[in-house]
Amino acid sequence: MASSSAGAPELPPAVLIMGPTAAGKTATAFALFDELPVHLISVDSTQVYRGMDIGSAKPDGETLRRYPHDLIDVRDPESTYSAAMFVADAEIAMQQAAAAGRLPVLVGGTGLYFRALLFGLDPLPPADSALRADIARQAARRGWTALHQELARRDPATAARIRPADRQRIARALEVLERTGRGLSDHHRAPRQPRFPTLRVVLTPARRSVLHEMIARRVDAMLVAGLVDEVDRLRRRPGFQRDHAAMKSVGYRHVLESMERSETPRELRDRIVAATRQLAKRQLTGLRKFSRTLWYDSSGACAVSQVVRRVAEWRWPDGSRGSWGRPPGRARSFRVP
Repeated sequence: MASSSAGAPELPPAVLIMGPTAAGKTATAFALFDELPVHLISVDSTQVYRGMDIGSAKPDGETLRRYPHDLIDVRDPESTYSAAMFVADAEIAMQQAAAAGRLPVLVGGTGLYFRALLFGLDPLPPADSALRADIARQAARRGWTALHQELARRDPATAARIRPADRQRIARALEVLERTGRGLSDHHRAPRQPRFPTLRVVLTPARRSVLHEMIARRVDAMLVAGLVDEVDRLRRRPGFQRDHAAMKSVGYRHVLESMERSETPRELRDRIVAATRQLAKRQLTGLRKFSRTLWYDSSGACAVSQVVRRVAEWRWPDGSRGSWGRPPGRARSFRVP
């Protein structure tokens, strides 16, 4: 169901195509592009980086020429890209799409980016380099695991969302605690209204086992396509940093770890599959918190055509952009077991 706009009339209506990794979002976006006057905008925190192609399941160059996306290949892997940067870039892309008479379709799996764009960014303090340096000194003395445990004592909800090895997010969470006396989870509790009208679509197989099979096939394809060689090229770049946020992505960090230990190709494959399943589980948990969403079983034969029809009926109910037959009505609600 579409949400109502609340305070950002300069942002046009948009379709959000969300779902866990490997669930079939890209194919649906391509079908929308083929059938309707839409403009595709990527919502993926890894596809923003140039050279991170295989492990991010980025469409190849020929496909991107046929189905152009904004916000793919907009940064080098040595640079940073935050949710705030994404929001600023996505707003521009949405406005340009509307000016060209096209409907913005935001497609991807990075829930943080979707939430930041739809509901706005939290009014958090800017980075404090002196405080961040002090936190780094504590980590060098006590270890990041100890700092994660400290965060869990002071802000359990935030700590539960952060891996003990995610130094950047642990440091930021502790920094906010020190600067404001309140945890990130407290800052995030304030009720929010959507900033622009949306049709929110979630694509995922209705059966968890099917999603697991899709993930395994994708990981196998990535390894065959040269994921290990891609990571090797990235780590040989002059500005490479082992702990850069981009290299902590699922798949990339596992290949890096594999290069530092004695591990068979099968062991690497199984670890990436397991980590990707966990990522998909977290993504689904986050998506259940989105209100007013339409869930489609992406393993069904008619899912793509149903989404195309639903988008057309939502944005052009008078059929002014073509005839797609009788609207299919609401998608059947389900939850992945």
